[in-house]
Amino acid sequence: MLKLVVATGNPGKLREIRRLLADAGVEVRGLDEVGELPEIVEDGTTFEENALKKAGTVARATGFLTLADDSGLVVEALDGAPGVRSARYAGEDAGDEDNNRKLLAEMQGLAPELRAAAFCCAMALYRPDGWSQVFHGRLEGWITTRPRGEGGFGYDPLFLVPDYGKTLAELPSEIKNRISHRGQATRQAVDCLREQFK
Repeated sequence: MLKLVVATGNPGKLREIRRLLADAGVEVRGLDEVGELPEIVEDGTTFEENALKKAGTVARATGFLTLADDSGLVVEALDGAPGVRSARYAGEDAGDEDNNRKLLAEMQGLAPELRAAAFCCAMALYRPDGWSQVFHGRLEGWITTRPRGEGGFGYDPLFLVPDYGKTLAELPSEIKNRISHRGQATRQAVDCLREQFK
């Protein structure tokens, strides 16, 4: 069975990716299952740069095929912020609630038509020999004025999906995984895995 390391320290992301890869005939390993790794500083200016850096560093260090993503929220009215700093929007040690509070404060008073946003994902598949491929996903939506829902993580309680009239945190995980930016990119990666590594 093909072994794949998923290079994320975010347990929510790892769970999501494990579910999406459940039927792909791939043994998924988290970072805690592969031993010591060099520190990876996400200093890229794009999601793609950060995803490639993470995947490449882990693939070379472990000798395993590695999947890494960088994803985040892009808000038009904030000139694309929080963007690549989505996880650290309210500071280096910020948690989801801190980031959500800061986002709501930054958008306070904005008219509904100015609250457009998108979740964007770049997902890199990287082999230890240097071969790599990047996949992209994007989910369009709107930022609510208060958190709604108990599911998901990150900005999910603030991100309204127009087709459902609900935030990502209010949607069942199977729907979220089907429509999400990460779900889109992961399905492309799974297709590539099936083609390249039969």
